Amino acid sequence: MKTNIFFLIMIFSLLVVSCKNKSKSTHESDEHEVLPPNTVEMNDDQYKAAGIELGQVEHKVLSNVLKVNGIVNVPPQNFVSVSVNMGGFVKSTDLVQGSPVTKGQVLAVIENPEFIELQQNYLESKNKLEFAEADYNRQKDLYKENVNSAKTYQLALSEYKILKIKVFALEQKLALIGIDAKQLEEEKITSSVSVVSPINGYVKTVNINIGKYVNPTDVMFEIVNNQKLTLELSLFEKDIEKVSIGQKIRFSMPNKSGKKQTAVVYQVGKTIGDDKTVKVYASIDNEAQNLLPGMYVNALIETSNDSTTSLPDEAVLTFDDKHYIFTYFERKKEGDKEVTLFKLVEVQKGISNNGFTEIILPKDFVIEKGKVVIKGAYNLLSAMKNAGDMAC
Repeated sequence: MKTNIFFLIMIFSLLVVSCKNKSKSTHESDEHEVLPPNTVEMNDDQYKAAGIELGQVEHKVLSNVLKVNGIVNVPPQNFVSVSVNMGGFVKSTDLVQGSPVTKGQVLAVIENPEFIELQQNYLESKNKLEFAEADYNRQKDLYKENVNSAKTYQLALSEYKILKIKVFALEQKLALIGIDAKQLEEEKITSSVSVVSPINGYVKTVNINIGKYVNPTDVMFEIVNNQKLTLELSLFEKDIEKVSIGQKIRFSMPNKSGKKQTAVVYQVGKTIGDDKTVKVYASIDNEAQNLLPGMYVNALIETSNDSTTSLPDEAVLTFDDKHYIFTYFERKKEGDKEVTLFKLVEVQKGISNNGFTEIILPKDFVIEKGKVVIKGAYNLLSAMKNAGDMAC
């Protein structure tokens, strides 16, 4: 009986000690798992797997932008319609649409008998002018010596001036069809003239073929210089006051990937069209070779430039209609391992462009000292959710 009582006392004592140890162990375990509010913990392996990178809040110039559409265009001085001043038959041409041309290059050769007559009239009038000039000088000397009458002198002067005017007019007509009158001689009379390009560029349109007769009003070629293209954008009436000369534009072609190109506003229209839009014109900076007149573009007009506190877009999290960032909290040792704690901080979100987002930080946040998660923030958020620590 005594022996049984002894064993019962021993078992009870062991149970009490075991329960105390278990309670102590559980308490210690609870202390390890309880973290400050809105905080997530990661060991080094988890840190590496989550791809976390730390950085700091930066001061960057971010712009409010206005989304508009438009087309690539050519200023009037870089778009030329080529015609002839006198009609004729097309003798030769070797250009097709897209052919590159340089200023002064022969585009086509035109043939017309009237060219011969024009050169003949010029040479005849030039010879008559030489005789009239000599007669005028002779009559002037005789008039000074009172040998002839004033009437004879005035008739010589009149004839000389008339022929001088006629020769000058014929020189201008020859220049219009591309013939240099100063170089013209009897043996150089030709029935054909060359039509040359007035600018560098490429052929946009060809409206002729060999043997076709072209009139002075016919457009033979359209030539475009695409080295100085512009944007013609349509701006809604309500946004007119937001745009001014000198503002920067970023644009790209729809359904085409690639780096956005830039332009600068140089003119804002002063009239409103039937569609209630105003035209905005911008000069393109270092345009690429794949830009052609008539292409449609999507553009962003930078309407303001302010230096703001900002972070990369992927560092700013959004959930429950609020915006957050993760900041480095502390690094400590747990057992034989090092762990890193990150804290979730609510911020206000502003404008975003060029891969950065404006943020308004809490008043107690020290920018110079605060380290922010700039990569892997969504992995931290996922870890926090899975741990059930979304106390915010």
